[in-house]
Amino acid sequence: MRDLEKSLGGLKTRVDTLLREADPAERRDAWEALPGRRAVNPLLSFLYHTDEVLKWRAVTAVGIVVARMAEESMESARVVMRRLIWSLNDESGGIGWGAPEAMAEIMACHEGLAEEYARIFVSYIVEEGNLLENGPLERGVLWGIGRLAQVRPALVRHSVPHLVRYLQSEDPGQRGFALWALGRFPGEVPPGAVEPLLPDEAGVRIFAHGKVREFTVGDLAERFLAPRSGEAGGQYC
Repeated sequence: MRDLEKSLGGLKTRVDTLLREADPAERRDAWEALPGRRAVNPLLSFLYHTDEVLKWRAVTAVGIVVARMAEESMESARVVMRRLIWSLNDESGGIGWGAPEAMAEIMACHEGLAEEYARIFVSYIVEEGNLLENGPLERGVLWGIGRLAQVRPALVRHSVPHLVRYLQSEDPGQRGFALWALGRFPGEVPPGAVEPLLPDEAGVRIFAHGKVREFTVGDLAERFLAPRSGEAGGQYC
């Protein structure tokens, strides 16, 4: 028992060290070498860390680790996805901070899991679906749809009408993330839906390509209407 506790303690320290050292995308081999099923618990605890850098590095690392798990055992990876889904359920007794972002990164990294769970994921912003009715969690889903749109656009294309609804949200983060996600589907957004946001000076912080970048909603509207070359690439996996 003591040996197991010592081993788990050492693994938690290793996870902490790796997260603080560098972006997980730069140390992919180190993350894939960890025992996935045991590394998941300490990793998930960082999803609600107050340090923004550590939180997003944990999101990236979860995607790498669970995708690797799925290659060895899809059922083990599904257990993690179901755990994240449960954390978003009112009956879980928790709030599920970081769960949408982690789910999205896992699906971005593994096609099989994306095909199984993308429709459930989009349902979290659908009024007739499983709408979360929680501002920060919905922001996480909007970010996640944008992340999936980078690498698996076909799986989230049906989200466009629901994303458009968020352009009128009172929450600037929701407006910004919705715009960012819709940038992958410019031809499917109704004419005139984005132009009213051009004067919007509300700030938005978006994690993409390993960095947190600051924009105003108006910046994102301008980029949507006049996209710059090189902005549509994927991220890590």
